Amino acid sequence: MWPLSACLLLSAVGVGSAQLVFSVTDVVKRTDCNKTVILPCFVTNTKENNINVMFVTWKKEGKRIFSFDGEKKEFFRDPAFLSANLVSQVDLPKGVASLMLNNTEAQVGNYSCEVTESNREGETRVELQDHPVVSCGEEDTPTPKEKCGTWFVPVELAVIVVLVFLNISLYLAQFSLIALKYEIVSQKKMGIIIAAIIVLVVAVVGTVLFVQGGYSAQSQAGLGLIVVPAVILVLFQYLMFGIVFDSLSAATCALLCLQILGYIIAVVGFALCVSACPPSHGPVVIAALAIMAFANLLSLAYVFFMGSSTKDHPRPGKAVEEPLNELQSDVICEKYTVVDTQWP
Repeated sequence: MWPLSACLLLSAVGVGSAQLVFSVTDVVKRTDCNKTVILPCFVTNTKENNINVMFVTWKKEGKRIFSFDGEKKEFFRDPAFLSANLVSQVDLPKGVASLMLNNTEAQVGNYSCEVTESNREGETRVELQDHPVVSCGEEDTPTPKEKCGTWFVPVELAVIVVLVFLNISLYLAQFSLIALKYEIVSQKKMGIIIAAIIVLVVAVVGTVLFVQGGYSAQSQAGLGLIVVPAVILVLFQYLMFGIVFDSLSAATCALLCLQILGYIIAVVGFALCVSACPPSHGPVVIAALAIMAFANLLSLAYVFFMGSSTKDHPRPGKAVEEPLNELQSDVICEKYTVVDTQWP
């Protein structure tokens, strides 16, 4: 009886020693700002400390997506998970079998990590979930240094879109005013109209991409389409001043400089926002677009009042030229009249 009990006890101990033990993580939360996602898998009772006896398999919903054979140094990757890789191949003998994926390939769902060390094996499971947040430092942030959150909060997003279309509207209002009061060459007018339509279409496309939210390439491209082409509007302003006034005055130069300053700040803010999530420099873009809108409003008012004054009262250059032209015409006519009277 005693020998039988002893054999059963030793068998139970042997079975227990053949099972790998894991540090369990039930859920991993992914945000739009994560460039990569790490699925944890930590074995706490490795013994061999030899990568040649290690074998790791990762599965999603029971389907193998990644595996590593330590003896052959061979990898397997599912075509849908080509970015899959071990976090640290060097630390695998110490039990670190965590998997790293690009955010674009990390699909929400249940994953399993199977690790074999020589004749011992074990398995652990982890669930990947989407978790939208608006700022870092929350309790469920994976690591203190990791960037997290949606890219722009809804208020900032809405203000940027409103300011963009406000700028375009002010330019169109100014062009309409000038077209009604001044004669513009038809080719130049058609060119300005076509360019304005292009800017408007680009702004609409950029807005559609931008408002999708999330720290994605589409949203970044959308913000770029909103900000960068705004330089065309600055050129429009220069052309419209040229139509109304003979030369740029100090006031018109100041208005153009203010618009250029706003545009430069907007581009710098865009560059800073693209490199951060959440964008800590979102207010820079908003302030820059507000500066441009303010300059456009002043330009519209300046063209309306000063342009009317210029049209109603001839400019100094023209006021001097016209009497001279009339005097020359009178002299020529009188000369020919004298010649006619002397003809027999």
